[in-house]
Amino acid sequence: MTPDSHGPAASTEATDSVASAGAPGARAGAAAYGTAAYGTAVYERTVDGFGTVRVVPLDPDRDAPLVHSWVSEERARFWGMRDASVEDVRDVYAHLDTLTTHHAFLVLRDGVPVALFQTYDPEADRVSECYEVRPGDIGVHLLLAPAAAPEPGFTGHVLGVLTAYCLSTHERIVVEPDAANEKAVALMARSGFEVGPEVVLPEVLLPEVHLPAKRARLAFLSR
Repeated sequence: MTPDSHGPAASTEATDSVASAGAPGARAGAAAYGTAAYGTAVYERTVDGFGTVRVVPLDPDRDAPLVHSWVSEERARFWGMRDASVEDVRDVYAHLDTLTTHHAFLVLRDGVPVALFQTYDPEADRVSECYEVRPGDIGVHLLLAPAAAPEPGFTGHVLGVLTAYCLSTHERIVVEPDAANEKAVALMARSGFEVGPEVVLPEVLLPEVHLPAKRARLAFLSR
């Protein structure tokens, strides 16, 4: 669940709502980051039997190697950054960091990064050309870190915390996973989202951003 028209990259599209293909367990590439100083969380919740989930702003310089290790995998193909280098990833999120309408975060579970999470204002995104944006809407993209072993309930716990965070300040969440990403669409339906129509997000061709047209499935979750 990325800011299409403003990145995250000039030649890639990180627009999948949930690009997770495996059940999370130990998080690949996260061990070296477990003791890093992540700063103040924008949201934090402790889930009984699961741990403390914190949402912290992504730092492009610090986090680019970790994020690259996630987005370059085949399982993350819908995220659209498989061919990006570490420097490309850093540049993408450095650009995103300059925007007021789009934001990138790491999701930590007990101090260990387990997901990449992005939010955006739909009015400032090409998705606004495909549905009637309401006041209080927020768009999101989520990429779960790769898993070494299945952990039943992991995705539901993480998604539950993130939807609670978004709905604490907004009236409705909109997601637009790739229509071919059946796992993402099914997850949204199981998580209480109202699955909407299939749409075609238009191509964006700007000096700093080129995004091809994308066939997507809209889904919504209201307070």
